[in-house]
Amino acid sequence: MREIMFRSIWFVIVLVPFTLFFCVWCTLLKGTATSEWGQGFWAKIILWAAGAKVELDLSALPDIQSVVFLCNHQSHMDIPLLCAALAGHKIRFVAKKSLFDIPVFGWAMREFGHISIDRSNRRSGMKSIEIAAQKARDGFSPVIFPEGTRNMRPEALLPFKIGAAVVALKCGRPIVPLVMAGSHRLLPKGLLSITPTVIRIKALPPLDVSQYTIKERELFRQDMYAVMNTAYQSLWREMGGTVAEAPAAAECGEGDDVF
Repeated sequence: MREIMFRSIWFVIVLVPFTLFFCVWCTLLKGTATSEWGQGFWAKIILWAAGAKVELDLSALPDIQSVVFLCNHQSHMDIPLLCAALAGHKIRFVAKKSLFDIPVFGWAMREFGHISIDRSNRRSGMKSIEIAAQKARDGFSPVIFPEGTRNMRPEALLPFKIGAAVVALKCGRPIVPLVMAGSHRLLPKGLLSITPTVIRIKALPPLDVSQYTIKERELFRQDMYAVMNTAYQSLWREMGGTVAEAPAAAECGEGDDVF
């Protein structure tokens, strides 16, 4: 318990000044290769302070400039974990609006070009989809958390939101699923304590979206869930975790539950 307390204090001591520095850095140098490098460097410093050991298997990543990344979501630390793992891929997160309301940090996310999704406003959500698609056309790689929120049950992925399928299909780029296991131990939802742990991140073979149309977004959502949940459970089982039957898919319609 004492070790966790000291680790958490040390994490905050490192997090605050480095995040403030990065916010200024990316605002002044946005759109440059230096700012992209700075995002990855910030993430690696944060993970070092947290005592995270990251094991990567990105051998399935295609050698192309722009893709759409889909990843499961378990922790506050998933953003720095992916910033570090995907450094050099010009990633831009499609993230909930509340993150952009955080003083300084949210301002920097907006200046850096990450994409805000307002879950309570369908019209705004549709506009964010178009922004993400334009980012992909401009050579960036959108990162989407298709579960829509952090998953507190590591035994299986949460049902995917239909909005994630729409964004992925609208971008018109190859879809690269990522599965991440163990991040819920590092900084779980609802807690402020840091627990050093091992996190594994694995890239799956790209999914061909040309076989789906926007009208087939429900089929696409089901297919990508099946692929990612199976791969995630295999990875989690290798780490000694237990798995469970996937929860029943939620009917996510076109209303407030799109994202």
